[in-house]
Amino acid sequence: MQGARLALLMNQASVDADYRYACDRIDAAFPGQLVALFSPQHGFWCQQQANMIESDDDVYRRLGLPIHSLYSETRRPTDESLSGVDCFVIDLQDVGTRVYTFIWTLLECLRACAKHRIPVVVLDRPNPLGGLVVEGPLVAADHLSFVGGHPMPMRHAMTIGEIAWWLNATAASDHGGTPGIGTPGIGADLTVVPMAGWHRSTDQRTTGLPWVAPSPNMPTLDTTMVYPGQVLLEGTNLSEGRGTTQPFEICGAPYFNSDAFAQEIMRHQHPGVTLQPLQFRPTFEKWANQNCHGVAIRVTDLHAFRSFRLTLAIIDAALQLAPDHFCWIDPPYEYEFDKPPIDILYGSNRLRERLRPGSPLSTAELESLSEVDAESWFDEVTDFLLYK
Repeated sequence: MQGARLALLMNQASVDADYRYACDRIDAAFPGQLVALFSPQHGFWCQQQANMIESDDDVYRRLGLPIHSLYSETRRPTDESLSGVDCFVIDLQDVGTRVYTFIWTLLECLRACAKHRIPVVVLDRPNPLGGLVVEGPLVAADHLSFVGGHPMPMRHAMTIGEIAWWLNATAASDHGGTPGIGTPGIGADLTVVPMAGWHRSTDQRTTGLPWVAPSPNMPTLDTTMVYPGQVLLEGTNLSEGRGTTQPFEICGAPYFNSDAFAQEIMRHQHPGVTLQPLQFRPTFEKWANQNCHGVAIRVTDLHAFRSFRLTLAIIDAALQLAPDHFCWIDPPYEYEFDKPPIDILYGSNRLRERLRPGSPLSTAELESLSEVDAESWFDEVTDFLLYK
């Protein structure tokens, strides 16, 4: 990259082991070559709370560099913002879950850079959940969105570098194409800088690397463990814990009893987790300043725990216990203005169509709604896995 004019997509979680920002490290290594910064959802400093709260362009004052927001009126680098860029570098901390929009911002950057023939370099980072377990069905082709821009499971077991290879080879070159597995591909000039010493069995806790929240409601590694399932609650009127100090780790609503709620959820066995009945009061978002009855999710064995399956049981329990109060929320959600948010979160209308009051899920139905063909998924992506 010597002599090239560099752009960098990052946020405040893009740090090294000593908490130095990626932009400062790159500027020190390539003095004067970094010409522009880009930021994903939640902003460069991760201030913005939730979906469709956009960030303005800004300036990184230490280096005097413009910050172009890719979660604003555009979610793709514009021709103007790429003017004068010779190489586009991406350094983002993903959380291992399909609906976390950083990987879809990466997709849009690949498309923009392929159009302008700008090489892309992705600096790989660990999947905090490891690389062995997948959860949740693939997104249906008619439910693609900015929380699922290509068919993949909810918990995908890939690093962001592996995802970049896979999307570059299999995703549609532009929105005008026909998205889905087997399409011609984007074909950007892509380089992935792999990690040293990471294995698929490695989760973030064993890497020794620091965890810096990549968004306001992803404060700890415990949050990432429950997020693949608990994010579905964003499609319901259940509080997912936003407005508390434990987002996604607690959930509930004012309209039922905590003990009965926990008991109904645990009608099915859920390995690797203990539910703690509790009450909480969000300070903002759903049920702000109201007393909510719910549960805290205490993960006891990450390798056995299946967040997606648990959350389906949580939603079903709420519907059975309070059918007159539980509801799905209406669009818009992540720039989808027609389909119900729960459908694009889940990946199809199958969950919403099955759940109904007075007809609780059997364990077999719970398994069916949460299952994914892991063998087929790994067969699909095996050529793009950097860490075998």
